[in-house]
Amino acid sequence: MDTPLYTAVINEQGGGLKSFVLKNYRNTMDKDSGPMQLILGKSASELPALFSLDNAAGTALSTFKADKNALTLTGQGESGVLTMTAQLADGLRIVRTLTFRGDSYLIGMDYKVHNPTDKAVQVSPALALANEPFGHASETSKYLFAGPAAYVNGKLVETKPKKLTEGPVVLQGQVSWTGYVDNYFMAAAAPAPGNGHSVTVQGSEQHVRTVISEGIQTIPANDAKTFAYKLYFGPKKLQVLQSVGSDLAKAVDFGWFDVLAKPMLWLLNFIHQFSGNYGVAIILLTVLIKLVFWPVTQKGMKSMKNMQKLQPKIAKLRERFKDDPAKMNQEMMGLYKTYKVNPVGGCLPMLIQIPFFFALYRVLMAAIELRHAPFMLWINDLSAPDRLWIGFDIPYLHGIPILTLLMGASMFFQQKMTPTTADPTQARIMQFLPIVFTFMFINFASGLVLYWFVNNLLSILQQYLINRQNKA
Repeated sequence: MDTPLYTAVINEQGGGLKSFVLKNYRNTMDKDSGPMQLILGKSASELPALFSLDNAAGTALSTFKADKNALTLTGQGESGVLTMTAQLADGLRIVRTLTFRGDSYLIGMDYKVHNPTDKAVQVSPALALANEPFGHASETSKYLFAGPAAYVNGKLVETKPKKLTEGPVVLQGQVSWTGYVDNYFMAAAAPAPGNGHSVTVQGSEQHVRTVISEGIQTIPANDAKTFAYKLYFGPKKLQVLQSVGSDLAKAVDFGWFDVLAKPMLWLLNFIHQFSGNYGVAIILLTVLIKLVFWPVTQKGMKSMKNMQKLQPKIAKLRERFKDDPAKMNQEMMGLYKTYKVNPVGGCLPMLIQIPFFFALYRVLMAAIELRHAPFMLWINDLSAPDRLWIGFDIPYLHGIPILTLLMGASMFFQQKMTPTTADPTQARIMQFLPIVFTFMFINFASGLVLYWFVNNLLSILQQYLINRQNKA
């Protein structure tokens, strides 16, 4: 099977997918790494999309004979159908119809089970998916989920692969889809809506087997029954998943910040349409967010500056009324009122911005748009840590994290310029924050570091303008 988006190979023994190669994505950043392969199974029984009538109990695989050896779609709007037939030993016949589209990763898959005998039969239809971690291990972030997932009863259920060592996980109810997901890709099956299904997930961190069960079904004599599914093997890209339906877009989940993160992802892609570079898009989006919050931040910074000016007077009050806390608080409130200073005025504006910044942070960690996306100079992959190769290997780092070091330096200068009301001990502790953040960000995606660096530069500019205004 060959389309503009992927090439798939189907095994006649069992009918499983033997290979599924995404043409628009490479396995690694290396240009010679080849296109992204989503299926790593070896034997016929370990391949995804195996249909059985015994609840996937592992009996002998049926042989599906295809009506054609190859199917090629060349146009974006073109579609094609592949029919495969299996004749079972008990007289039943399964006709499998696969529907492909040239502009979609979604595959329609119907199994029509014919009972030509004169007796009704009971079967337990099930579709089994077998998955292993996709691609190169270095591209799987330890900060993001990778493993079996399902959307059941209106909720996204992610099962950590380590939990499977304790035994199978069973989900029941309205199953929109189930499969395997990681940072950037997913392989999933969606049963026909309406009827309840059960999903059984078992395996290990390296191999996961998911079974969608239709329960016990009766096929009358000389009759047939159809079981329909949709397969999706492709990128975990929000726009693509929204277009195919079946709640597959729910696989893109940004946690608590989802309601803010998805509009930011849309805005990032919108800006990219004009910039043509995701690094530039990140910079412009960071500037845009900073401009939106500029008045709020300005007010908070001014409040902190005014609070700093009052510190000598506050220190005198504390010394004068150290034995009378109630009187000290009364005098301090009077001081704030006289000088029209809000003691929490510097904190509240910052708190308002935190959800927005963390939402963008989550987007830049997980968006497939940044995978292998170049920025400039040595930064050729915004989803990978920034490293400047200097001709020889550096243990652990394997290069100099130039952008990360610049981010740490910008944080240091920002801290020096920002007024603080902390006592000297706390202030000394805070001086170590730029060092801590630099080490934290060393292995973060360069897109994240770029965002943080630009945000720091804009904060430095804003603080400089406030400081100059106060001097004037």
